[in-house]
Amino acid sequence: MAKRRLINIGKLYGVTYSNPPKIKEELAELRTIPNAYLEFEDDKISAFGQMTDATAFSGEVYDVEGGIVYPSYVDCHTHLVYAKNREDEFVDRIKGLSYQEIAENGGGILNSADKLANMTEDQLYDQAYDRLNRLIKLGTGAIEIKSGYGLSLDAELKMLRVIKRLKTNSPIPVKSTFLGAHAYPTQFANNKEAYIEHIINDMLPAVADSGLADYIDAFCEEGYFSVEDTERIVQAGAAYGLPARLHINQFTSSGGVQMSARNGVISVEHLEVMTSEDLKSLADSGMYGVALPACSFFLQIPYTPARDLINAGVPFVLASDFNPGSSPTGNLSFVMSLACIYMKLTPEEALNALTINAANALGLENEVGSIALQKKANVIVSKKAKSINSIPYSFAENQISDVFVNGEVFG
Repeated sequence: MAKRRLINIGKLYGVTYSNPPKIKEELAELRTIPNAYLEFEDDKISAFGQMTDATAFSGEVYDVEGGIVYPSYVDCHTHLVYAKNREDEFVDRIKGLSYQEIAENGGGILNSADKLANMTEDQLYDQAYDRLNRLIKLGTGAIEIKSGYGLSLDAELKMLRVIKRLKTNSPIPVKSTFLGAHAYPTQFANNKEAYIEHIINDMLPAVADSGLADYIDAFCEEGYFSVEDTERIVQAGAAYGLPARLHINQFTSSGGVQMSARNGVISVEHLEVMTSEDLKSLADSGMYGVALPACSFFLQIPYTPARDLINAGVPFVLASDFNPGSSPTGNLSFVMSLACIYMKLTPEEALNALTINAANALGLENEVGSIALQKKANVIVSKKAKSINSIPYSFAENQISDVFVNGEVFG
């Protein structure tokens, strides 16, 4: 039985004794133990407290030397599995083309789908596994990964099989989401109804029968999937036992939040464009509101009105939206910085949104997301710092010294 103790922790952040999401003023509450120690037994947290209360210990000791320690991040919205990046589109945007214009010219999601169709499952897996390991080194301790660059039965299943392999081989928890309704393939451009029926009648049964997904998703947006079409897909997914987490209100508000509320959707994600009616429906529903500030930064679109969501009592979450087109980063320390700088969250609020609230959004609150007895020993050790403020403040620097995964230093 392996035992490790981290000693001389300047501040130990994110201690909890219960696991519900933090809302309203609670989001700013971050329980902290100064001059602390933290113990692991095998892959679980076994003890913590102030150094003055530490008893004799026979295991391996790791001196943090005044660094801060906090729970690893939980990323509840990513598109980690893809074939190639889209750096050429980055230049197109510099020259003035919008995300929608690039998509209309054959770029965007369809571009990624074309590239993915020509890659083998092993090639996709090897790339995705490397990306995942890089994210773990940056502090990600649990993750959700979507399909959606397949847009055909075979290619979507190929992506989901890759995600299943990541689940099996990754040291951190992985959740899988089926996103066949990400865009309309070229061959269905003039018959969108046929593609929706293909998703419902062909893709969904195959995905459900193979047990490859935990959730279903759809890009509910003007020019993509209408509110009515998304509702059909959500209800079809529910019939197969797949709860929904949806892309909603990225560019327009068209009733997607209200549709999600009446269908028991777990989370609505993006929310850059919000009306007062959207806000009320979201607050009344209990759904998680997931903001993706790295996407806003990269596309230069509005940021989710975080303060409005928080003040209304929405369980507020941050995630990376890591993908090759609109958010080519999975660095959640940077996401934390963006949330503080552009969305006016405090560092405490941002960390809770990236840990305990994100864990709840993925149903992983009993495993990760805080410093608590018997949770996974997935924690971040910073370089010497006065407080958690140093993480978002030093936005262009990596302030992480070590990442512990299942009680061991990763990488």
